[in-house]
Order: sequence, then C-alpha cells, then structure tokens
Amino acid sequence: MALNNGYDARPVQQETAVGAGVQILLLALIGTAIGMGPAGWLTGLAFAIATWAVLSRALHRSRLRSFGAANRVTLGRATLVGGVTALVADSFQDSPPVSLFVGLTAVALILDGVDGKVARRTGTSTPLGARFDMEVDAFLILVLSVYVSTAMGAWVLLIGGMRYVFVAAARVWPWLTAPLPPSTARKTVAALQGVLLLVAGAALLPHAVNVAVVVLALGLLVWSFGRDVLWLWRTSRPAVTASASAHEVRRELVAG
Repeated sequence: MALNNGYDARPVQQETAVGAGVQILLLALIGTAIGMGPAGWLTGLAFAIATWAVLSRALHRSRLRSFGAANRVTLGRATLVGGVTALVADSFQDSPPVSLFVGLTAVALILDGVDGKVARRTGTSTPLGARFDMEVDAFLILVLSVYVSTAMGAWVLLIGGMRYVFVAAARVWPWLTAPLPPSTARKTVAALQGVLLLVAGAALLPHAVNVAVVVLALGLLVWSFGRDVLWLWRTSRPAVTASASAHEVRRELVAG
C-alpha cells in the first residue's frame, strides 16, 4: 500500500508475509516428521500469525524502506522459535523428539549472535531491529522455561517471566523506562539463559545437576535485573527530588 507521501510499504510487508509462509512450512515439516498433535499445530499457527501481525504493524509505523539483512536473520530465528514453541505445546500431549527440540533451539541461539553483527557491519542498525531481536530472545526464554518447568516445577517460570514483569512494572513506575548504559555483563547473562535452559531441557545430565544449572540461570538473572533496577532507581532520585522541589517552589509562590 503506497502512502501519499511516496512511502511504499509493500516491499517490507511482503517479507513479513514470506516469513509467515516459511513458518507454516516449518510447522508442516515438523508435523509430518513427528505427527504433531492439535496443540502444537494451533500454537505454532498462532505464533506465526501474531508475529506477522505485530511485525507488520511495527514496520508500518517505523516506515522502513528496506527490511534489511539483519532483520531477515532475526525473522529466520523467529521462525525457529515458532517451531520450538509448537514442540513445547505438543509436549503436553505427547513426547516430541528431544533431538529436534535441541536442534531447533541451538540454531536459534547461535543465530542470536549473528543478526547484531550483520546490522553493525552493514550499517543498518535500527531501533525496530533491536526491539525485534530482544522480543524474539525474550519469548524463546519464556518458552524454554515453560518446557523445563514441567520437570522441575513452576518456579522455573520466574526466568521466562522476569522480563515481562519488568515491562509491566515500568507502566507503574516510569523511571524504569530510562535507558540503561551498555553492559557486557547484562548481555552475557541474557545469552546464558537460553544456553542453560537448553542444557536442562535436553535432560542429558542427572536431575540434580539440571536443577543446579537452572538455579544458576535464575540467580544470574536476578542479579542482573536487580543491578539494573538499582541503577535506574538511583539515577531517577535526583530528577524526582528536583521535580518535587520545583513543585514546592511553585506552590509557595501561588500561596504567597
């Protein structure tokens, strides 16, 4: 659909449609290979439709003229995450092959380090691309935590839900939305979440070791979020104090 100002959204919208088509093709391949049940199919299709709809809307708002190589990598990773999501949903009714689950997840995690490098090398880094990458990461961690929680308990869901709780809290306390300084530690902890959950989900180690691995992942995540929240709170205090002081001065002037 061409806009009046000359912006043509069709090229980027076509790429999201292709992504949805590839997602459905992957689901068909998985379904044929393992005989996936209704839960897996419905969840996978819902993921494909939701990804297409949300990404299409975001692209329309950002008015990107080119989808970009980095976003294509992220979209491919989202397709793999959709396959993992379908397998996890199917696992509540059946037992999909662990090798397929591990394979799809491992490739998705490996590609997590590719899209950022592609964006930097091609000079195509955008706020939308960074947000798209972050949302795919967060959802994969959520799905993995759901899968691992079936063997270890609901407490594992704290790993997948922590980021979404943070976003919800930011609606109540706006100071949580302030930009954070770059941090290698934060990036490392975020990357380790998927790796550690995959190790536990593969169930190749003794149960006690897998529990220790997940506890480590949760501990690192709590430390990382706690450090960032403390930094945001300390940074926001001068601004809050200044605002309160200014309000007090205005009130005294009005009263006088």
